[in-house]
Amino acid sequence: MSMLDQRLLQDLEKVVGEAGLVRDEQRLQSYLSDWRNAYRGKAALVVRPASTEQVAAVVRLCSAAGVALVPQGGNTGLCGGSIPDGSGTQVVLSLTRMTQIRDVDAGNETITVEAGVLLQRLQEAAAEAGRLFPLSLGAEGSCTVGGNLATNAGGTAVLRYGNMRDLVLGLEVVLPDGRIWNGLRGLRKDNTGYDLKHLFVGSEGTLGIITAAVLKLYPAVRSRTTAWVALPSPQAAVDLIGRMRALCGDRLTGFELMSRQSVEFVLRHVAGCSELFAEPHPWYVLIELSDTLVDAPLAEMLESGLGEAFEQGEALDAVVASSEAQVAALWKLREGISEAQNHEGPSLKHDISVPVSRIPAFIAQADARLQQAFPGVRIVAYGHVGDGNLHYNISKPLGSEDAPFKAQAEAIMQLIYDVTAAFAGSISAEHGLGQAKREAARRYKDPLELELMRTLKNALDPAGLMNPGKLL
Repeated sequence: MSMLDQRLLQDLEKVVGEAGLVRDEQRLQSYLSDWRNAYRGKAALVVRPASTEQVAAVVRLCSAAGVALVPQGGNTGLCGGSIPDGSGTQVVLSLTRMTQIRDVDAGNETITVEAGVLLQRLQEAAAEAGRLFPLSLGAEGSCTVGGNLATNAGGTAVLRYGNMRDLVLGLEVVLPDGRIWNGLRGLRKDNTGYDLKHLFVGSEGTLGIITAAVLKLYPAVRSRTTAWVALPSPQAAVDLIGRMRALCGDRLTGFELMSRQSVEFVLRHVAGCSELFAEPHPWYVLIELSDTLVDAPLAEMLESGLGEAFEQGEALDAVVASSEAQVAALWKLREGISEAQNHEGPSLKHDISVPVSRIPAFIAQADARLQQAFPGVRIVAYGHVGDGNLHYNISKPLGSEDAPFKAQAEAIMQLIYDVTAAFAGSISAEHGLGQAKREAARRYKDPLELELMRTLKNALDPAGLMNPGKLL
């Protein structure tokens, strides 16, 4: 297993103890591949520090020995950012033992947590304090706060609350030389120079290791209304979200778009999901309104907005959830898409964003060009319309073999990214670059942007030992 110098191995064990080392070959495997098994690597060792001081000591030892570190949280990413390379010389540094909720400051509306806290546990801790932590995504039962911060996670509530970058006030970070930056300040206003926390949010562990964070809390949601609406087109979705925003303001907290192909996969492969309308429709949106008031008139607002949408031809049919069980069933239709697509063979995932107003034109152009170049591919398009983020995924044609389809992955990706660039979009809206999109970033990002990113990387990590081969 280990290619480390024996002395270094002994020194690391002194720092983290036997419980902080993963030696068992079977246990190791979960750290060496992602949950889709799309990326697989080797490691000299997996180390699991239990405190910030232990993280710092591990980093100092590895830095002195010239050993590269791969920080890892829940390992739920989609771009291979937390997987070591194939050399077997890198050390995976897992933060999953750092699970303390250090402080809840209800008066300041903040919570301070360590990097290994599961997102779901963070949500629960906020609820126990009568508050809301709004980040929500399909992997919330297994992803960690550190990983959410390192990738600037988005999720289904970005429309109202923003990305992870918008939810963080302060960070604690172990730098590549082992020093600890204590930036755990719960301040909304601190105008004393560069806002350093934003260097580390979204940096995918390439500039340092986030060990703790001060995060924003919000008033608890006390009323909610959820609807599933059939639409004729993506343009109808853009028109409808504009209508609902004008009518509901910040009460509009969810607006998820799904193609018919996406929903068909879920109906076919996810247990407990059923068709909601008498006939299929080309597109669907899941709309959610929420409020801090117990008796907020959300149903009336939703009814008013949908009534106008039906009159204008933006909506074709709708069902409004009448119980929490029905709300869960509607969200299951949306959140089951990624899992369902995996049952249809290889899934080529593209996490792009374009301006909201240009979503319909992007879909029309990308669909047409894909079908012309790769006839029969099945396009699984869904996402968070309010922030312009589409998961534009591709499955193989019916009856075709996996290998020829996978061989076209690079060409399919380049076509989709070319269209994205033509609409002034981004090739990664919320999943990051990792190793999956590192080379593509060189084609589509401004060379000066990349130069500035490398300047930051070289300034903080001149030896290049923090998650090498990722992002840059």
